[in-house]
Amino acid sequence: MINKTLKIKGMHCASCATIITNKVSKLGGVDAVNVNFATEKATVSFDNNVVTVPQMNNEIEKLGYTFIDETNSHAMEDHSMHTGINESKDEKLKELLVMKTKTQFVLPIALLVFILMMWDIGAKLFTSIPNLPLPMSIFNTISMVLASVVLFWIGQPFLQGVVKFAKYRVANMDTLIGVGTLVAYLYSISITLFPLMRVALKLPETTYFDVTIVVIGFVMLGKYLEARSKIRTGEAIEKLLGLQAKTALLWRNGAEVEVPVHEVQIGDIIIVKPGSKIPVDGVIVEGYSSIDESMITGEPIPVDKKTGDFVVGATINKQGNFKFKTTKIGSDTVLAQIIKMVEDAQGSKAPIQAMADKISSVFVPVVLAVAVLTLILWLTVGTSALGFSTALSYGILSFVGVLVIACPCALGLATPTAIIVGVGKGAEHGILIRNAEALEKLSHVDTVVLDKTGTITKGKPEVTDIISLDTKWAEADILRVSASVEKLSEHPLADAVVIKANEQKISLETVTNFQALEGVGVEGMIGNKHIAIHKPSKDVSITGNIKELQEQGKTVVIIEVDKKQIGLIALSDTLKEESKEAVAKLHDRNIKVIMLTGDNYLAASYIAKLAGIDAVIAEVIPQEKAGKIKELQDDGAVVAMVGDGINDAPALVQADVGIAMGTGTDVAIESAGITLLGGDISKISQAIKLSKMTMRGIKQNLFWAFIFNIVGIPLAAGLFYPIFGWLLNPAFAGLAMAFSSVSVVLNSLRIKAKKL
Repeated sequence: MINKTLKIKGMHCASCATIITNKVSKLGGVDAVNVNFATEKATVSFDNNVVTVPQMNNEIEKLGYTFIDETNSHAMEDHSMHTGINESKDEKLKELLVMKTKTQFVLPIALLVFILMMWDIGAKLFTSIPNLPLPMSIFNTISMVLASVVLFWIGQPFLQGVVKFAKYRVANMDTLIGVGTLVAYLYSISITLFPLMRVALKLPETTYFDVTIVVIGFVMLGKYLEARSKIRTGEAIEKLLGLQAKTALLWRNGAEVEVPVHEVQIGDIIIVKPGSKIPVDGVIVEGYSSIDESMITGEPIPVDKKTGDFVVGATINKQGNFKFKTTKIGSDTVLAQIIKMVEDAQGSKAPIQAMADKISSVFVPVVLAVAVLTLILWLTVGTSALGFSTALSYGILSFVGVLVIACPCALGLATPTAIIVGVGKGAEHGILIRNAEALEKLSHVDTVVLDKTGTITKGKPEVTDIISLDTKWAEADILRVSASVEKLSEHPLADAVVIKANEQKISLETVTNFQALEGVGVEGMIGNKHIAIHKPSKDVSITGNIKELQEQGKTVVIIEVDKKQIGLIALSDTLKEESKEAVAKLHDRNIKVIMLTGDNYLAASYIAKLAGIDAVIAEVIPQEKAGKIKELQDDGAVVAMVGDGINDAPALVQADVGIAMGTGTDVAIESAGITLLGGDISKISQAIKLSKMTMRGIKQNLFWAFIFNIVGIPLAAGLFYPIFGWLLNPAFAGLAMAFSSVSVVLNSLRIKAKKL
């Protein structure tokens, strides 16, 4: 068995994934098929000796789909081609532009026609409402022209759905929309173009061009909004690719040589200067530096590196020059592995629209069968009782009535209207929701996993403690001499000390003979006093509260004056003010809260205790974060992952719902289904409440959409005619269809009025 990831062309609705899966899985030699609607890719496990990709294509091309075998290139310069980003995005942008043009054309027409349709129905029911000012013959002619353009241009995908159903017996929402609109159109055009036939058959003058226009217009809007959202799924990977350095400075034959990064080979010696981006992974062979690894670890405090330490490509050198030996290039680098994980995990979890699609696959043939059976019964049983002419007239009315009342306008509106209202309400509260999928999953979440840095904490080091070890030295004096010396340092932690002094409006002193000691600290002279600031080392006695501070995950530095320890300064990332309350609100919803971080266990546990978090998973490298989320899912948890860093991206995608902090990286935001503006995690609870409200609204909408069919179809078919003499005119079938749509829209608007 071999596994292949294949791009799919031609997917345009959620049920396409089911159709392709069912078709391919039935082929001999195919072991497993996993079709991903969001990324438009299929992972197929198959025996290449029994079945090939071209043979699979032979089967699915009949249905309008095509598999494209992707390249197996591993070079990073080819990675965008490997993921299909450049090619597929260009194609999708063109498709989106076409959809936008069609939507902009049809939507105003659909809205106008919908208003006129309601006016006409109202005029038939209430004498107080005047008739349309336009003669029916002129109105029908204009409607016929508009409906023809809308059906055969805008509605092409729906007509193709009818053809596929006729040829291959595969049905989806497109099929249902296509059948309903096509029958309404054909019946209406017969009434309009052949008036003598209408008179002879005693058929009413009512036409249903408006039904064709309105249904296609509103459903097209939903499809455009979905496509616009979906096109962004590849942007997270694009941004990750953009993080990589474009060139590398090699040390060759005693000289510096700049080359494109894809020319770097394993074993090359690379020079890195201050402020430069590290091009690939490797091990330092000469020099010392402080490196910002927040891109990988998410931790704000730079990491000091020396000879023998491992460095990661795309991280940033903050201080010092060094040389390192290349150990990993191309798809083997940490960045490339993160890209691959995001790509593999990224995808569509079944959105609620899938339920409508599944029902439609049964609903379409059932409705068609009922309509045909209705016509046959009228022509047979009805003829014997009423005569052929009357039976034929009633039969055609009932046939069209069944199909019109079953027309899925309300079904098509059920999800998008509730989503539009829910998304708008979320935006008002600083909660940006990408799609229905994220909302659906969020309503079922029982476990929230929080990244530490930038999510629970502020995401930057601050001075948390100043401890005097000498009664002659007050805390303010310790801070003054420390900040005076640190102001001359390039080390990132030095900034936090200087900022603290500025906050306390402490005047700094002049420093002479400043020196940065690699791997140790800094020193200088203030007047005739020698000031030294350094981290505790193994040969320095642990004094004061160093051990306690370190157990809290804080970075501690010792301040010495003339070789005598006078004080300690502790620095740490600090808890956000709203974190404790946010965790408490989640607990009120019976949701378990877990911290997942790359930081050390002691630091993580200390912060978790302050915030009231249930459990801690610490010291996890980026490649393992998604795996930890999967472990929770395998144990039955429905997981929402909240993070803000590039290192969180795979976990955000792996989770049932990814929630990104609006203050975080673009990659995290693009990998998530929901973004919290301002980085306020107290909005998580609000987002969950909003999801439950919206999903409840969608389910109510679907109920009302189907109840009209359940009640209306037997009535339209003439089931009650022999008993009560009830026969539903297609005009009232149209009214029922319109009323179901209105009820769905009004029910969706109720979400807007509710409080979060």
